[in-house]
Amino acid sequence: MSSVSAEEQLQRLRQKVADVLRVGAATGPTEGPSPVPSSMALSREGELGQRRAAARAAPSSSLAAGPQKFLPLAPASLAEAGLAEADVEALVLKLLQKSRTATGSEISAQLALPYHVIEKLLSKMKEHRLLVYKSSTTLHDYVYELTEHGSARAQDCAEQCTYYGAAPVNLADYNAAVAAQSIHRLKVRPADVRKAFGDLTLGDAMLHRVGRAVCSGQGLFLYGSPGNGKSCIAERITKAYGLSIWIPRTLNAYGEIIRLYDPSKHVALPLAQSEGMIGAEQIDQRWIRIQRPTIVVGGEMTMDSLEIHFEGQTGIGEAPLQLKSNCGTLVIDDFGRQRISPAELLNRWIVPLEKHYDFLALASGRKIQVPFDQFVIFSTNLEPRDLVDEAFLRRIPYKIDVSDPTEDQLRQLFVSQATAARMTFAAAEIDYIFASCYQQTGRKMRFCHARDLIHQVEIYCEYLGEAPHLSRAAIDAAASNYFSMV
Repeated sequence: MSSVSAEEQLQRLRQKVADVLRVGAATGPTEGPSPVPSSMALSREGELGQRRAAARAAPSSSLAAGPQKFLPLAPASLAEAGLAEADVEALVLKLLQKSRTATGSEISAQLALPYHVIEKLLSKMKEHRLLVYKSSTTLHDYVYELTEHGSARAQDCAEQCTYYGAAPVNLADYNAAVAAQSIHRLKVRPADVRKAFGDLTLGDAMLHRVGRAVCSGQGLFLYGSPGNGKSCIAERITKAYGLSIWIPRTLNAYGEIIRLYDPSKHVALPLAQSEGMIGAEQIDQRWIRIQRPTIVVGGEMTMDSLEIHFEGQTGIGEAPLQLKSNCGTLVIDDFGRQRISPAELLNRWIVPLEKHYDFLALASGRKIQVPFDQFVIFSTNLEPRDLVDEAFLRRIPYKIDVSDPTEDQLRQLFVSQATAARMTFAAAEIDYIFASCYQQTGRKMRFCHARDLIHQVEIYCEYLGEAPHLSRAAIDAAASNYFSMV
């Protein structure tokens, strides 16, 4: 690409940013300031990434839930996409090596780039005798096949990295996107918190304590007896931040591919045609819209899960948990029972928790700086001060004891659970539960008891072929199973 062409592309980006800023000034701000740490000095590439991210903001779009405005618009050129011709060429070569032949449209779909963006590159690859036209298809499209020289080049590329999927998004663009969609930009209000916890029985005092922690975005310790809903609370907090975000499918960090989108942890939200003036064809297909992530990790957590994992045979990196949870929530469940000690986790995260950025090592050994932008929740049955020292607790400013329910709260929960199960019952049966299970035994009440006992009654009735109903016999049977070793 000539210097004149590059200058034209830069000028167009500047114009897009100026247009966005004019619209933003006219409509007024809906978000707080972007928390970009001053120590995260941006290079020229980073500045371009922020310009591209700003250009992709769409204040008038109805696509976003709440204050989110970021939209990854389809690039008009490889330069606007932040891609080098050599990197895209390598993807094309590896694709044709695998598929033998492919049309330009098929290559475009596989690389998630508009056809007009890669059309010139395909012509240039033909001029360099890397591929040939095998036949023609529709207007201005052909079936492509590798030459012998192209096959040799493709083999060299595959030995370094076998990836040939959607073209990666560069790290600068990703950093800018996280800043644009950060949880710290959102103004969480009591109504948002009540909506997020609408299906749980929580008192006003607990809701306000959780709400203040969510509003701060600075992390939370949930502790208390097992069975009182710590995990349920943690898993619903993300809903208070809004519905969706956009993330790249893959990242390019100094030439190394890192897979970010994980179907096992992310829930895709395909773009519907009815969601505004922006159509799916105008979106950069290298990005995917997902629910704000809630990633829960328990006792299986290791130090390796906090670093980029590179598969030796493929050369593809897998993003760590904290990167996959950016702009959402990361829940460390059963904290203190992981395969790594709390002290090890403290040493690993003491800086990211305070500075909101992290350092990760690439396969080459090079360190990259990435956002650490999620609400971290430590959920434990153990006493926090017995697990970690004061330095760690200071970086998690909100600590909430999820205490046992009152009798009124648990009664309300039994009624709601029985109603949800379409179970017939009378007030006398609810009274019998409390008399037999708690008052006569001195047993402590837990929020989980309502759900678990009602489920046992359901199974009891199903086994006998009866309609679901609360009876003293069913309650006694459920309690004898559930509380037998407690």
